[in-house]
Order: sequence, then C-alpha cells, then structure tokens
Amino acid sequence: MRETVKTASWLGTATIMAILAAWTQPEGATPAILSDQGELFYPNFRDPQTARVIEVIDYEESTATARPLKIEFRKGRWVVASHHNYPVELGDRLVRLAAGLVDLRKDMVRSDSAEEHAQFGVIDPLDTRVATLTGRGKRVTLRDARGDVLADYIFGRPVENKPGYRYVRIPGRKRSYMVKTDADPSARLADWVEPNLLRLAASAVRRIVVQRYSIDETLGRIARAETLTLVRQDGGWSGADKLKPGALQALLGTLEGLRIVDVRPKPPTLAEDLRQGQVRLTLDSALSFRQYGFFLTPQGRLLAKEGELSVETADGLAYVLRFGEVATSGGEIKSAGGRGENRYLMVTAGYDPARASKYGGDGAAGERRARELNQRFADWYYVISGPDFEKLRPLGAEAPAAPPAPPSQNQPQP
Repeated sequence: MRETVKTASWLGTATIMAILAAWTQPEGATPAILSDQGELFYPNFRDPQTARVIEVIDYEESTATARPLKIEFRKGRWVVASHHNYPVELGDRLVRLAAGLVDLRKDMVRSDSAEEHAQFGVIDPLDTRVATLTGRGKRVTLRDARGDVLADYIFGRPVENKPGYRYVRIPGRKRSYMVKTDADPSARLADWVEPNLLRLAASAVRRIVVQRYSIDETLGRIARAETLTLVRQDGGWSGADKLKPGALQALLGTLEGLRIVDVRPKPPTLAEDLRQGQVRLTLDSALSFRQYGFFLTPQGRLLAKEGELSVETADGLAYVLRFGEVATSGGEIKSAGGRGENRYLMVTAGYDPARASKYGGDGAAGERRARELNQRFADWYYVISGPDFEKLRPLGAEAPAAPPAPPSQNQPQP
C-alpha cells in the first residue's frame, strides 16, 4: 500500500508540474523535466564492436569498498586487466553486454533531485564527496580503442512494482531515470571466466585421494597426515562410508563446477618449468611458493600448507589440487559468500597410458587434455572460496599422527 501511495503521489506531482509548465510555456512545449524522456542515452554509440574497454565498479556496503573490474581487448584477445590480465573465457558475455547498452533509452524521467540518488541506489561508487555508505550504484563505462568514452552509466536499484526496470543515472548529472533493461554487468571475476575451472565431468572421475597434513616448515617435511581413498565401483564408491552423508556428492559437484574468486600470476620461469612438467629449486620459485603456502622439499616434492587432492579420470588423466595459504587482498582476508576464508589453489595435471587402459577410457583424448590443461594451469595460482575449499577436503578436523602414504607413481608430480 505504501509503495502504491508513493507511486500515485509521484504521478500526481508530475501531472501538476506538467500543468504548471503548460501555463507558463508556449502551447505545445514539453515540460523541462521531460525534455529528454524517450531519447537514447548515447545516440552516437551504435556499434557494440567498437567497445575495447569495459569497466565495472561495484560497491560492497558491508566493507565500504569499491570493487573494480576492467576488461580490455589486447593483442587480439580479451583479458581482465584488473586481475593480472587473466584471459576472458566468456566472450559471448562481452558481446551481449555491449549490445545491451547500445540501445538503452531514457524510458521515464524519475527525478531531478540529487537528494533522491541514495533512495534510487544511483550514487556514484567512486564519489568521495558523498558521506553515505548506502545507496551507491554500479558504474559501467565503455571505451573505444583510443580510450574515448562510448557510454557511461550508474545502474541503481530495480524499480518497485515495475519488473524489468531499474534506476539509471549518467555520472555527473542529477537526473535519474527508470529504464527497461536486463543488463546487469558483473564486477566478479568468476562471472567472466569458465565456471568449470578443471573442465572435468563428475561422471568421468574414477578415483579420488584426499590427503590432509600439516607441514614442519623448519624441516620441510610432513608432520601429521590422514589419507582417504575413494574408488568408483559398480553400485557405489568404496571408502564413502567414512564420509558424512552428502559429502561425496558435494565433493564431486565442486570438482565439476569449481569457480575461481581471484588469481595471482606465477613467475615466468616457474610457469615455464610447470609447462615442462618439472620444477627447479630456484630462489624465485621458492619465494613464490612460500608466499602462497606451498613448499618444495630438497627431494623435489611439492607440498601444500593445507594438503592436497588427487583425482583420476577414465581417460588416464590425473589432477593434483594443492591448497595453500588463506588468500588476502590488500592485506585483508577475502571471503566469498561470507562463509570461510578464501584459499590459494595450485593445480597440475598429468597423463598415464596405463591408467587409461585400466579404466577403459580414451587415452589419446586424455593425453591431449593433459597438455592443454597444464598450459592453462601453469601461469596461475587460483583463489577459491572458503565453502568450496571445505567441500574438497571432506575429512575430520584433526589428523592422526601417522606418516603419509608415499605418493602413487600414477599421481603427477608436481
């Protein structure tokens, strides 16, 4: 009822203003507040293919911080420039976004009052002159190859009782509009990259080994460990009885749909070593590993602060996921979804023809995929969410004091 009264009041006010304007303006003149209603926001922006830079700045009220994401077209490909030039893997999303912003119209004028910007959620997230932490919108800017602005918007809240509409304002101007649009540009890296980091189907998984251990950093060795092996068999999984109900399905589901929160680049020499399936104990690699919670022993084994998970598939492929330090940004711990601490993740892949033969899979496809995956994984430390991290480690909180089982020869090292 309150929203109905508010809408009716606004419509009544607009009507009165229009009548007053009609008394004071020549016959047939449009009231000033409605002078641009129905027009295109940016009539000169007609070709979405001219967009070469897309900037999205969202605002997190809980932390009072702006969250920027910048995507650029560089050297023939789209990259997330704000996240170490990580390659964009959802190019169709870019096309849809640019196309959705080309024909955006000022469907209905809502207000000329700056005092109502907070109510509509269209305060510029970068505006330091406004003290309020609430009511800030999402700023979206498109630029061409020369850096000239093609379009610049502040997207606000959805309009009450008008599905498909949201409040929109042009930065630097007071007037707010109600605009019919389904455009909702995201400032989250996960929404611009492939949602299945491992490119893995749960139905192809044949064996999983979970190793949780702690590391004696002084001696460079494992101090405590617990290991759980899960093997797919006819009618179920051996070892699954040691897990809590639903834990196995949660593990498989997370493997199949693992999403990244952020990335960090590896040193070029280390990345090249990993492409070749080896790691040399250099100062650069040692410092890089230690920074993110990984350790290379004198014997050449790569350990992780929070243990590791190996996954074998029917086509002879084996992944090793190693879990490192809590992920930080600007010295602050980041958490996706507000549950648990985000974690650094390092992934490697290997192929074994004997494994493919054992499982009866397509060995040629497995070998090819191992090469492709290692090319992809070699450059990056990934950041995954706290909840996903926990689902990938489905064991008890305390590990028994026992030496770990030696790594299988079928598990890729590193």
